Amino acid sequence: MSRTPDTWILTAQCPSVLGTVDALTRFLFEQRCYVTEHHSFDDRLSSRFFIRIEFRQPDDFDEQAFRDELDQRSAMFEMQTELTPPGYRAKVVLMVSKSDHCLNDLLYRQRIGHLPMDVVAVISNHPDLEPLARWHAIPYYHFALDPNDKPSQERKVLQVIEETGAELVVLARYMQVLSPELCRKLDGWAINIHHSLLPGFKGAKPYHQAYQKGVKLVGATAHYINNDLDEGPIIAQGVEPVDHSHYPEDLIAKGRDIECLTLAKAIGYHLERRVFLNANRTVVL
Repeated sequence: MSRTPDTWILTAQCPSVLGTVDALTRFLFEQRCYVTEHHSFDDRLSSRFFIRIEFRQPDDFDEQAFRDELDQRSAMFEMQTELTPPGYRAKVVLMVSKSDHCLNDLLYRQRIGHLPMDVVAVISNHPDLEPLARWHAIPYYHFALDPNDKPSQERKVLQVIEETGAELVVLARYMQVLSPELCRKLDGWAINIHHSLLPGFKGAKPYHQAYQKGVKLVGATAHYINNDLDEGPIIAQGVEPVDHSHYPEDLIAKGRDIECLTLAKAIGYHLERRVFLNANRTVVL
């Protein structure tokens, strides 16, 4: 589901009422825009409608006039709309601790153009990964965490996020719990990744605990952060089978790979405007 470089993205959500699909597709037809991809979903339990459309514009496309007319058409349906131009690259801040696998993977995917983003800063509570960020010519901010004064560290984090104009924050194995205040400020635009093991194993060495129980599945979950630890709206999940031949180090290695793939998938969905928040759930189109 990768986006072609010459298309616009139009997303909208509104109450479930008759005529929503027609309102947007007819409008695009009248504007002589060619639809290349279209997905929609109507949630009958919440009575909410969600739609995502990619389209190509005509040669004489007037963006401002298009936006003005779109606002008028969508108002009667109480639609919340968003329009993303071709080639748009979001500014992203990555937060890390000592593990480098997710950071390395995301910087590589940015470099080869797999993810339409510009990483404008890497923030960490440890200095270990600064050489990796420096190699990619990305500013690295090391803010050591004082257990007795966590708010001062988070103020520095938030200052970097605001000064860089970041539109997305990614906790790429950032091993610190964010305060409720910071979670509220990042609600809906910060993504976290963590392992998923059945049954769940919390605390130190979860993969060693999983090995002792003889788990048969390992996985990872990428979700938006909220004030409930690891319980925000889920964007993507990955899972792989394992068996008795997988020792703890094998489980850890497989877990790293799944975390990288799942996090990259979730970020791609977010950047391509495929994710809609629907209460504490997501709709991914």
